[in-house]
Amino acid sequence: MRIDAHHHLWDLSSVHYPWLMEKGIVRFFGDPSSIQRDYLLPEFRADAEAMGFGASVHIQVGAAEPWAEAQWVQSVADQFPDWPLVQVAFCDLTSDDLDAQLDRLQTLPSVRGVRQIIGRAPGEDASTGTNAILEDPKFLTGLKQLGARGLSFDLQLLPELMSQTANVLAQAPETRIALCHAGSPYDRTPQGLRRWADELTALSNLPHVFCKLSGLGMFDHNWHAESVSPIVSTCLSQFGADRCMFGSNFPVDSLTSTYKETVSRHETLIPGAMLDDVFRGTSERFYRIE
Repeated sequence: MRIDAHHHLWDLSSVHYPWLMEKGIVRFFGDPSSIQRDYLLPEFRADAEAMGFGASVHIQVGAAEPWAEAQWVQSVADQFPDWPLVQVAFCDLTSDDLDAQLDRLQTLPSVRGVRQIIGRAPGEDASTGTNAILEDPKFLTGLKQLGARGLSFDLQLLPELMSQTANVLAQAPETRIALCHAGSPYDRTPQGLRRWADELTALSNLPHVFCKLSGLGMFDHNWHAESVSPIVSTCLSQFGADRCMFGSNFPVDSLTSTYKETVSRHETLIPGAMLDDVFRGTSERFYRIE
């Protein structure tokens, strides 16, 4: 049974996603108009099962009311007990009521960790100022609290933030970290990939940091196996298969490839001896999927 370690679902009548429903705005990952509709588990599951998947990890995705999203995901998990579905919910680690937020999240059996995005894309980060969280001492305190509670942290950021982030993460060694989208190598020139690989070592040198092979089409809308081969090989080399896991990033990555294409391209790049870890074992252990 394979596990998809990074995907999203949404029922637009139950949860509002402001970023998703903006009309006429093309984002760094593409034109979202084709995914401005309900995307529910049966649709995702049909594509995933066809490629050998039988469980998955839902990642929070910018809901206007994160608690409503977490509750809705739990209701989906309850509705489909034959599909093991766990979730990474949103939580502001710098909030004054962090304990109360985490207490509430941990009433939901599907919650395994939280995600608070540090970096998305250069232009967007410059306008939103999300990078500033790294300088807030409450962020480190929150990370340590996650580890004490047995919760993980999903890390989304840009390569230029890796060294600074690694300095923070090194102080919270009990908190397992999942690096989303291979650290978002947005500059795909040879020089850009070399810089990304060099920066990545700051994170891969930390044994409690894991890496997701996901979202590789967000910064290259015409991606193919050859074009992302340096990214996949670098991640496998630095982290090892036992710290790498596959994630489809659907339906966002459906803007650039089908589910079958996404999986097949990764399959061609991962040595046979590593396939089971990347497509099942690592995410099964990391997210405690039974």
